[in-house]
Amino acid sequence: MKQTLKISDIIAVGFMLFAFFLGAGNIIFPPLAGQLAGENLIPAMTGFLLTAVGLPLITIVAIAVAGGSWDHLTKDLPKRAAMTIAVLIFIIIGPAFAAPRTGLVAYEMAIKPFFADAAQLHLTIFSILFFVVAMSFAWSQGKLIDVIGKVLTPVLFIGLIILAAAVFIDPQGEMIAAQGEYLTHPLQKGFLEGYNTMDTFASLMFGGLIVDALRKKGVQDQSATAKYLISAALVAAAGLAFVYVSLFYLGATSAAVAVGADNGGAILSMYVQSLFGPYGQIVLSVIVLLACLTTAIGIISACSDYFSSITPIAYKAWVVIIGVACATVANVGLSQLISLSVPVLFALYPVAIALVALTFIRKKLPNPKVAYRVVILVSLMFALIDAAKVAGVDVSALSMLPLFEVGMGWLMPTVAAMVCMLFIGKSEQVELAEETA
Repeated sequence: MKQTLKISDIIAVGFMLFAFFLGAGNIIFPPLAGQLAGENLIPAMTGFLLTAVGLPLITIVAIAVAGGSWDHLTKDLPKRAAMTIAVLIFIIIGPAFAAPRTGLVAYEMAIKPFFADAAQLHLTIFSILFFVVAMSFAWSQGKLIDVIGKVLTPVLFIGLIILAAAVFIDPQGEMIAAQGEYLTHPLQKGFLEGYNTMDTFASLMFGGLIVDALRKKGVQDQSATAKYLISAALVAAAGLAFVYVSLFYLGATSAAVAVGADNGGAILSMYVQSLFGPYGQIVLSVIVLLACLTTAIGIISACSDYFSSITPIAYKAWVVIIGVACATVANVGLSQLISLSVPVLFALYPVAIALVALTFIRKKLPNPKVAYRVVILVSLMFALIDAAKVAGVDVSALSMLPLFEVGMGWLMPTVAAMVCMLFIGKSEQVELAEETA
């Protein structure tokens, strides 16, 4: 069995991971941040890149260090706890929220503008076709690198390069003064906005999927798998950074052509039409459709892969189940699901970050099993406070917590718990219990 890949295969794996990450949300979010940052573009963009690119990259590296799978990453947690966290992440990022959103946003930005009188029937027909196509690509796991990394992503990347080149060669306006929090602390604001992309969850999903793809290419050795996984993550991170930098600059120079726009999608649409004239919508439609489609394929495949591993239902059956669920949710109740999903994301995201951080210090922990349980529990308890605040519950009595106001009240207690666990060793009773278990 071969343990080496050609450079073209490594780049294809990286492109596949990049395409899985780059959904419509990643494309339409930076322009608004760039517009609000204005002349403070550099510090705001730096903060954003730290969390929107840095955290997902670190998470992929953690998966590689841990052994290439969710089970390896959570081996020091009780199995039920690890499975519960995983199921919640896969449901929220999968059929309950992110995957259906890809179909909805693809319709809103790429298809709806071509209809003078768009109706619900158009969305229904499009969402069915969109997810049928996504399911057909996800159907054959072993060919994901070839169809995504070598076909769809290069086309997507060419579209993004054309857009980026046009933005830097012919900016449509001057940068204006920064607004709101971008005026007073742009680095911190950019950092927090990047955190909201939630791509650390995506890393936990896609890391295992990339490992499976590598194995189907003949790479079985753990060290070789880790090396190629990290290489793919670096390619994906470089691609994401390129997209974010160009879209931030687009937003920062958009004030003149996007007057009154209150969201990134509107800014992007107005800017592209200003750049390319009547053909602008076609360029934007191609980019958004491919970005949404590749992300939907990645999510459906990753969810199907995980759920088939914990149930007797086969991978291809899960592809159909999740695809149908996504097409259904894309048509009904998405706004309600978003409002329900946000508190759950606030509760689980710190847990994911804590899990990644523990992976890198595991060898220094005297008692990994106790450390993982304590740190994850602390992160979850304090994250639930942030989640309650987002859900509208009055938790002002806990406002003395550091970073409480910015929704990161979990951070300092989690760090403190982690530091404490570096000095708590195994007791003789624990060692004896493990020996007799």
